[in-house]
Amino acid sequence: MFDLGLNKNATRMLTGFIMGTIVMLCIIWGDLALLFLLAFMLIMGSREYVRMLNHKGFYPSLRVIYLTEAILATVVYFKRFDLVAITLTICAMCSFMWVLFRGRQPYIANVATTLLGMVYCGWFPLHLIFLRDLSCNKYDSGLGFVVLMFTAILMTDIGCYYVGTKFGKHKLAPVISPNKTIEGSIGGMICAVIGAVIIGLFIDLSWYIAVFAGIICTVFAQIGDLCESLIKRDAGVKDSGTSLPGHGGFLDRTDSFVLTIPVMYYFCKCFIFYPEWMTTFTNFVKGLF
Repeated sequence: MFDLGLNKNATRMLTGFIMGTIVMLCIIWGDLALLFLLAFMLIMGSREYVRMLNHKGFYPSLRVIYLTEAILATVVYFKRFDLVAITLTICAMCSFMWVLFRGRQPYIANVATTLLGMVYCGWFPLHLIFLRDLSCNKYDSGLGFVVLMFTAILMTDIGCYYVGTKFGKHKLAPVISPNKTIEGSIGGMICAVIGAVIIGLFIDLSWYIAVFAGIICTVFAQIGDLCESLIKRDAGVKDSGTSLPGHGGFLDRTDSFVLTIPVMYYFCKCFIFYPEWMTTFTNFVKGLF
């Protein structure tokens, strides 16, 4: 970890401010800036993921994960959605062949953790490009919804920390993350909804949709946090890495976003930008009965 000569809280705040500024600028610019930002984070996150699994005695292929992420990033950037399935299929086969020809135990775990790495560290975060590029007659882009999502997740972290510190008594997930409490989780949810409604006012979003979006963001942000905690606890490590002073590794800082990004994208696409998808699905379900 870099020594900035500051106390822990000051280091954490400074790192968060710098990282947040860079991320938001890249999201606002979009296009190649966002692609390069994601590429950097995918590289760092995947490396941390593999190192954590190595600590447990599993050996997922970082090369196969990198290859998959590079192809998926290219496919996503050029909006070739028709190539996503074949990309995942071929790269999944590559993970099996890598284990087959390398012959390193444990075979099943190595294949499984390689496949998980492709999806968790690559495919899920790349949905940020999909969300940013959404557009329809009412909204020129998905930028406002990306800001709403980031605000809701930030407010979740703030609410969970302060409410949990002052009022937390009942453990949320004592085995996976002993410090998290039900009271903190509820506090984070309330703060997230408030933040989502405020941003919703600026992007002309109906209050009830903003509330629902805020709930989606805070629920999956907290689940994502717990999922990464589960991986770390099972691997026997405290942090995913030491790349970000005061925060640990990249996965430690982005775990709340990994699951939230794809869920938020599909919510916005089906209910806000292209609601006819939901109408078609409803008609299909009615036709079954």
